[in-house]
Amino acid sequence: MAIWHKEYTLEHLHQMNRDTMGETIGIEFTELGEDFVRARLPVDRRTVQPARLLHGGASAALAETLGSVGCFLTIDTQTHTCVGLELNINHIRGEREGYVTGTARPVHLGKTTQIWSIEIVNAAGKPVAVSRITMMILEKK
Repeated sequence: MAIWHKEYTLEHLHQMNRDTMGETIGIEFTELGEDFVRARLPVDRRTVQPARLLHGGASAALAETLGSVGCFLTIDTQTHTCVGLELNINHIRGEREGYVTGTARPVHLGKTTQIWSIEIVNAAGKPVAVSRITMMILEKK
């Protein structure tokens, strides 16, 4: 059984991504499983640092986007919203071209906080970065 609050599709995720930083740097949602959300990020002029390697901030943006969207999909958005509290990321391998893919899965789905683990890999499936984000769920006023 899926963990999502209601039935979502990739089209919902694409709509959520419009006019955001994620869209600006090229994040594309590619899969929504029963307990994970996956997206890819291009390694190109928008996402590299001066040495032409994937910028750590771009990897962090991918991780935060995935964890935030994952949390958002599990809550009743009519009554609640969610915001990031803390993001941790370890960079493992540099990338110069192609795409990296991030997959976010929940570690903890609480009433007021959630923790999501995000693994980012290259096209060969080798780890590029690992991340964890803590999300706070807030009641709308």
